[in-house]
Amino acid sequence: MKLKFTVALLVIANLCSGQAQLQETYASSITADELKEKLYIYASDEFEGRETGEKGQKMAITYLKNKYTAMEVSAAKDDGDYFQNVPLVIVKTPEVSITIADNQFEYYTDFISITDAASNVLNASEIVSVGYGINDTRYNDYSDIDVRGKIVVAMAGEPKDSLGIYGISGTKKYSKWSNGRQEISSKRDAAKAQGAKAFFLINESLFQRYASYYKRRDESGGESNLALDVNDNTMFGFLVSEAMGTNLLNASSIAIDFKQVSKPLISENVAAMIKGSEKPNEYIILSAHLDHVGMHDGEVFNGADDDGSGTVAILEIAEAFKAAQDNGHGPKRSIIFLHVTGEEKGLLGSQYYTDYDPIVPLTQTVSNLNIDMIGRTDPKRLEGKRNYIYLIGSDKLSTELHNISEEMNSTYTNIELDYTYNDENDPNRFYYRSDHYNFAKNNIPIIFYFNGTHDDYHKATDTPDKIEYDLLENRTRLVFHTAWALANRADAVQVDKAVE
Repeated sequence: MKLKFTVALLVIANLCSGQAQLQETYASSITADELKEKLYIYASDEFEGRETGEKGQKMAITYLKNKYTAMEVSAAKDDGDYFQNVPLVIVKTPEVSITIADNQFEYYTDFISITDAASNVLNASEIVSVGYGINDTRYNDYSDIDVRGKIVVAMAGEPKDSLGIYGISGTKKYSKWSNGRQEISSKRDAAKAQGAKAFFLINESLFQRYASYYKRRDESGGESNLALDVNDNTMFGFLVSEAMGTNLLNASSIAIDFKQVSKPLISENVAAMIKGSEKPNEYIILSAHLDHVGMHDGEVFNGADDDGSGTVAILEIAEAFKAAQDNGHGPKRSIIFLHVTGEEKGLLGSQYYTDYDPIVPLTQTVSNLNIDMIGRTDPKRLEGKRNYIYLIGSDKLSTELHNISEEMNSTYTNIELDYTYNDENDPNRFYYRSDHYNFAKNNIPIIFYFNGTHDDYHKATDTPDKIEYDLLENRTRLVFHTAWALANRADAVQVDKAVE
């Protein structure tokens, strides 16, 4: 009996050893030379900085599609199209005229719009003050007021007593009703839910901050957002100065002429897939953003590190998995290679994928490994090995995922895993600033691979000659090994720290 048991252990050990050797063999096909060759094309001046929706971004998606077709890696979509159209809109300042008692007020100086309402003209005589504009189970300014079809005016903040105790939280900590951006959206949405025709929030400090930001945004040509149906948004919303607010509170009538000037824009995600051999309906998603910030003053912002490095890393990983599949060693679970657009515009491509049009069900998505800037070193990092990577989020949702990541690194790549930024409360907010976050908020375990920022971040000097290709090679191999383990283990990693 003992002999049989020993033989069985030897057989298992040999099988495990063979699998490890296979894994290393395919990982070794990921080389610095091939990464460099791809990146010098992808981050060249020819691609014009890959601005979302512009010529360079179209060249980028064509390049990616051609790479996958040459590798014979299929499109992820059932219709065979590698491109997932992402409907966007270039948000620009609407043309707005507001007149109160023959006094005309000026955009940026007196007010800004905080909704993407459809063009319309409104003349109204019913203007209602709703105090703080709060509708909460613990405090409700709307309890005895009917504001349907009326103009609503709310003031800044929320109630608190002489000891500084807030009425809603019951503590000295404010709630969403007086927390910057959340205050704007919460009070605006409360007014809309009550049927208001227009909403004005009087908040001098927020107005000054947002008016300055919106003016800079508009002078640079506007910004891109997901193209939701603005015609469904029938309420006007404005953030105004205290001076204009005083006029509103004393007004008996108001005239608003609102013309929407935002323009539609189409951009694309690129998605390819290697089907799993045993569990094809369970998916590992590898992601990187394909866009960058375009051209400014005639200079190309190449984005070699951000995120050319992640883009070519995924291509190399796909090539390695395809070679394994061709040799009969394909992954047991399906792997999707997802290149998202509009990351620089606010994670728009990944948000569209997760919130509106997932190619595969999120409930069957096992994990997301997101790569955003892995080709350089952080000059602020003064201690530790040169061969490092910042890992963010690996332990946030799944203990198993974190442990697998650690094991793959210690077994194969020996990179120093640095968790400096693995904190949702880190002032840099890196956990919220790349495409993994849209998966994480849906309770899909994620890892974000990141080398940190540097002096060339979002500048024309982020060029492929500054990439440290030996580091890029080893970091790419780490992602490959982790994806291999996730795709081939018996059970999918479990979420044991779900977000509410």
